[in-house]
Amino acid sequence: MAKQVKTQVIEEDIIKTEYSEIMQKSFIDYAMSVIVARALPDVRDGLKPVQRRTLYDMYELGVRYDKPYRKSARIVGDTMGKYHPHGDSSIYDALVNMSQEFKKGLPLVDGHGNFGNIEGDGAAAMRYTEARLQKVTQDGLLADLDKDVVDFGPNFDETEKEPTVLPCRFPNLLVNGTEGIAVGMATSIPPHNMGEVIDAMKAYMKDETISTRALMKYCKGPDFPTGGIIANKDELLAIYETGMGKVKIRGKVTTEKGKNGHTNVVITEIPFTMVGANITKFLQDVASLADSKKAPDVVDISNQSSKEGIRIVIELKKDANVDNFINLLYKKTRLEDTFGFNMLAIASGRPETMGLKRVLKECVDFQYELAGRKYSNLLHKEQEKKEIQEGLIKACNVIDLIIEILRGSKDRAMAKACLIEGKTDGINFKSKESKVMAATLLFTEAQANAILDMRLYKLIGLELEALIKEHEETVANIFRYEDILERRDSMAQVIMNDLDALKKEFSRPRRTVIDNLEEAVVEEIKVPEMDVLFVMDRFGYAKIIDTATYDRNRETCEEEFKYICKCKNTGKICLFTNTGNLHTFKASELPMGKLRDKGVPIDNVSNYDSSQESIISVASQSELNLYRMLFVTKQSMCKFVDGGEFDVAKRTVAATKLLDGDEVVSVLPLTNQKYISMITNNSMYIRFELNEIPEKKKVAVGVRCMKLAGNDYVDAVYYSNDYDENTFEYNGRKIPVNDLKLSKRDGKGTKLK
Repeated sequence: MAKQVKTQVIEEDIIKTEYSEIMQKSFIDYAMSVIVARALPDVRDGLKPVQRRTLYDMYELGVRYDKPYRKSARIVGDTMGKYHPHGDSSIYDALVNMSQEFKKGLPLVDGHGNFGNIEGDGAAAMRYTEARLQKVTQDGLLADLDKDVVDFGPNFDETEKEPTVLPCRFPNLLVNGTEGIAVGMATSIPPHNMGEVIDAMKAYMKDETISTRALMKYCKGPDFPTGGIIANKDELLAIYETGMGKVKIRGKVTTEKGKNGHTNVVITEIPFTMVGANITKFLQDVASLADSKKAPDVVDISNQSSKEGIRIVIELKKDANVDNFINLLYKKTRLEDTFGFNMLAIASGRPETMGLKRVLKECVDFQYELAGRKYSNLLHKEQEKKEIQEGLIKACNVIDLIIEILRGSKDRAMAKACLIEGKTDGINFKSKESKVMAATLLFTEAQANAILDMRLYKLIGLELEALIKEHEETVANIFRYEDILERRDSMAQVIMNDLDALKKEFSRPRRTVIDNLEEAVVEEIKVPEMDVLFVMDRFGYAKIIDTATYDRNRETCEEEFKYICKCKNTGKICLFTNTGNLHTFKASELPMGKLRDKGVPIDNVSNYDSSQESIISVASQSELNLYRMLFVTKQSMCKFVDGGEFDVAKRTVAATKLLDGDEVVSVLPLTNQKYISMITNNSMYIRFELNEIPEKKKVAVGVRCMKLAGNDYVDAVYYSNDYDENTFEYNGRKIPVNDLKLSKRDGKGTKLK
């Protein structure tokens, strides 16, 4: 007999909602998570979560400044396993960043090994490098973690506790600066001088109504680790009031006497924005200025930078205009650059853009909070210590009675009850007087435990004196801590004393000069205009040669070079490609070379991409302005375009509009040609007069010249006059172009025989 199975239907609550609402809520949750928990620093300690977790993990591992270095891989792995489960690269990048002196005003990590350099070389893998905390990190960010001064929260899997903020004792957000990109917002805060920031913080503590202008008497502006010169001093006030703006930075340049009477321009400090690969880019930019004759006085460029500092030497010719060249560097390279100021940080759990005064206010409020919790905790401990000390002193005064109680008690509980509550039942006393006195002791529980745990050597006279002295110190500490907690002035003085101690030990002289400098003005060196020839071989290497060289070697040039174009040395070269694009560049961007010089790849001076397109025609801009250009495509579309339409400022534009799958076959300026002949892949041809082709705009497709059959397409185009003797080869024989049958445009064409 089959067994019957009871089925139970479970009703489900189906929640219907708009998809857009779910997406909006999810995106907001994601954005806030990135903003608060990943990308932006907390205004109180100036650290992003990954930095805070890395430093705390090093503190927990005991990797102190006075202890041996530990492998970076150990630090990264421990941090990732306990606090930051977002991949090892972000943790190691943060560790490296906090150790680099050329990025941080005050490095927080002491790196040992290859931690990268100012020229952009990256750090070695974490398995090769070692690290430990800097002394300033221990003293200034982690010193009071054991005094319950900050809140701790659960880590990602709730197996560990981590601090929500480090007890930073100075405005680290300003001292070290930060950069970060969140969702829909970014922060960019430059480093500042520690001594100046501390002085500004003390000034705010003394007068909370102080203005930003007054604060800037102490904190004058950014102090970049790379030095340099801030050139817009007058704009700093508005930047520090709003928390946003642009700081103009220049590198520091000096001159030296070189060999053979030459002058050396030496760059000893660079803008902060040049740190990394931009140093190489700067050297390339200077070389480009020399190649393009904008800086013709440059003889040699050398990067002599070392561990001692930056030293880039540019050797100039005799009698060179040095001041004009330096201005050219400021104008045309990143030797003068801007740093975008955006003082965005997390304050009270939300991102805010803050000015200098607001940042200092948040830091000062945090210091008062830290001090309040620290001294409340210390006061509580001192009060507990005082209670025990008073109990021990009292016990020493009646030590004989205490010993009598202990000897007469059956167990610890009985003795403890007598000391606390005065219960004498069950205890054997030597006399009734002792029993009466024992009932009046009334120690506290903590005192009773301390008495019961007391060792006999504490009864030595010197030990009693030490106990009394320690008690006096405890009473003094309690008085001091109560004064600090009750009077804001006392707490402020303690905070300022701590700041002074940090400043004395860790501050360093200012490295960045702040000034108002005039904008760099460059006297353009006018190059005499002359006729030259653009030549390019079949491999895409191009150069400029003078007309005399071309005239002497005309036959050689026509054999070796695929494209030859006469132009002005101050003009532009235009490249028409099969994709319908027009690429332009200045003739001055190419080197003036000898006939046997290799030249430079055309890709380097234009937007032309040899892997995606091919050149159909080359012309000078001045030539285009004189003629109409004739376009012919594979699908037999053709048109004339006024050459003036190609006189454009952009380096790349669409020269013509193409149908899907079509491409340009021929581009030619119309001079004295009369006929056009088109040969297709299937050996069909058509020949007609050019005046049948209309003039169109460059954005037009054009008109059809020939009706193509099937998959046929235009393969070759020839132009001729009545008297031309041009020929083309077909089936091993040469056919004169003018022998082809003349017909009308848009015919089916004739088969070649």
